[in-house]
Amino acid sequence: MGFFNRRRMMPSNQYPSQYTNNTHNRAAQMAAQNANSQSTYTDLADYGPNPFAVNIDEITKRNQNFRTVLWTGPNLQVTLMSIPPGGEIGLENHPNLDQFLRLEAGDGLVMMGETKDNLNFRQHVGDGYAFIIPANTWHNLINIGNTPIKLYSIYAPHQHPFGTVHPTKADADVAESN
Repeated sequence: MGFFNRRRMMPSNQYPSQYTNNTHNRAAQMAAQNANSQSTYTDLADYGPNPFAVNIDEITKRNQNFRTVLWTGPNLQVTLMSIPPGGEIGLENHPNLDQFLRLEAGDGLVMMGETKDNLNFRQHVGDGYAFIIPANTWHNLINIGNTPIKLYSIYAPHQHPFGTVHPTKADADVAESN
């Protein structure tokens, strides 16, 4: 069977008994244990660098902080953000990392460019939109809607210290100026 023709994963409680009872099939046993423990990760905390699965849409929409780091590993980081109407991430540049952002709610204007004075890439983004910021690209996201933007961001490698929480943009600005 080719890579792209693999079957979808089924819930572990539906695995045929010959797979879950087979002591040589450690993956099926672990999946069954995890399904039975019903780990839901309801706390907004940094779960890295441990294995992790979560409904990213749900947890992103639940985040009320400007920035909450959800998972930090040595090569990647996931953060949640909530940007109020009229607010913005702020003009920034990450020289040594790429960034992926996906909006789960809200309306914004993303701007990017080679210099902070020439943000020639401009795109309206909304629920379901994703955009990628290459390393060393100046960028900003402004909330142009009437509701908070809810997004998650993936940095590769990580950008913020493990467990970072900034309740407001002002808190983030103070922390990042130190």
